Amino acid sequence: MMKRFFLFSSLLFLMVSFEAHKFYVSIYQIDYASEKKMLQITSRIFVDDLNKVLSEKYNSKVFLGEKEESQKDIDLLKKYMAEKFKIKVNGKYKTINFANKEMEGNVLICYYNSKDVAKIKVLEIENTALLELNDEQQNIIHTNYNGVRKSMLFSGSNVKGMLKY
Repeated sequence: MMKRFFLFSSLLFLMVSFEAHKFYVSIYQIDYASEKKMLQITSRIFVDDLNKVLSEKYNSKVFLGEKEESQKDIDLLKKYMAEKFKIKVNGKYKTINFANKEMEGNVLICYYNSKDVAKIKVLEIENTALLELNDEQQNIIHTNYNGVRKSMLFSGSNVKGMLKY
């Protein structure tokens, strides 16, 4: 069942990512790299939605993924995501570091990591990204910890989740 959900959500996202989208879905993948003792996080967010929410929140036109993109735009992205996407491991908040980004069609793919994660007993995630923009926004989180895959769906008032390993 979980495998089907992961496959369906990934295919749905890919199908709409190269067109003007009518879906309000962002996908996050959190993988545990045991050899590095870190969480590796990838987010896939429609860039037009992200630019809109950043422009409204910070009262400044934002050009992520466009030729006018500036360091200021990237700094606003980092600030916004630090406020909207939080992770606790075993009851302690972890720092999420922005590593890089790239464009794929009209989707901004961002890469993050969180270091010094030796073992996970409980993973708590809070994700309110883009929820202020559209009532239909959904944030899907897929996790992989030592080969165990789990998924969560965040939308509306459901913005926090907990996984136990």
